[in-house]
Amino acid sequence: MSDASPPPRVPAFDGKWALILGASSGFGGATARHLAALGLNIFGVHLDRRATMANVEAVRSDIESTGQQAWFVNINAADDSLRNQALDDFVKKVGAASAAGSLRVLMHSLAFGTLRPFVGDDPGAFMTRKNLEMTLDVMANSLVYWTQGCVRRGLLEEGSSIFAMTSSGGTRVIPSYGAVSAAKAALESHIRQLAYELGPRGIRANAIRAGVTDTPALRKIPGNDLLLAEAARRNPFGRLTTPEDVALAIGALAGPGGRFISGTVVGCDGGEDVVG
Repeated sequence: MSDASPPPRVPAFDGKWALILGASSGFGGATARHLAALGLNIFGVHLDRRATMANVEAVRSDIESTGQQAWFVNINAADDSLRNQALDDFVKKVGAASAAGSLRVLMHSLAFGTLRPFVGDDPGAFMTRKNLEMTLDVMANSLVYWTQGCVRRGLLEEGSSIFAMTSSGGTRVIPSYGAVSAAKAALESHIRQLAYELGPRGIRANAIRAGVTDTPALRKIPGNDLLLAEAARRNPFGRLTTPEDVALAIGALAGPGGRFISGTVVGCDGGEDVVG
């Protein structure tokens, strides 16, 4: 998006906010930048140490260069007390009178899980109960808890959208990806349920299935070089999906054109998933 003229701002976004879970890099960072260019203020939640805080500052700077507000909190998004504190602080920041319906977008892009096999020759390398439950809690169940917190505080309104990042791993086997695959499948199920329960309020919920994308999270998967090369080879567009591709899709779906799209998995992969 940096190599093109700024996109036109969306009138429905004026004065509204986007809550991005995982806002400092990858899909979350790109979407935060793009939604700010469309006119949304950004409430970013991330978990970074000092070594990666430069990424956070770069995203924040790009958001503010569009004239939008950038308010970031560095916390473990799966922690109940920290989640509630962050949401309460957000209400205080925007003001109780302005908080109702202030969130136009809630994006879940948390990528923190265990990449271990379920079984194998070395019992010490197996997936443990703690590993599995942590992965599902962070990468799937936390979406429900953040949504509950936003609904409880009246932050979502008719026209708001929820997006969760999934992958083809939700339906396919990838070495050492078992816990993450389970989390992605659960995440898609949560999206369907949220679409059903929030539909009467005019709130949409969709999962975005990105193609293979060269992100920090993907680089942690064993054999990622082969995964990247194979995805680029078979993609009809002849390249990998980028975080910016996903950001553009979310920006379009969050606008008026996506008002009746809900409860589905939207592929953003250039046709990668349909190629055998």
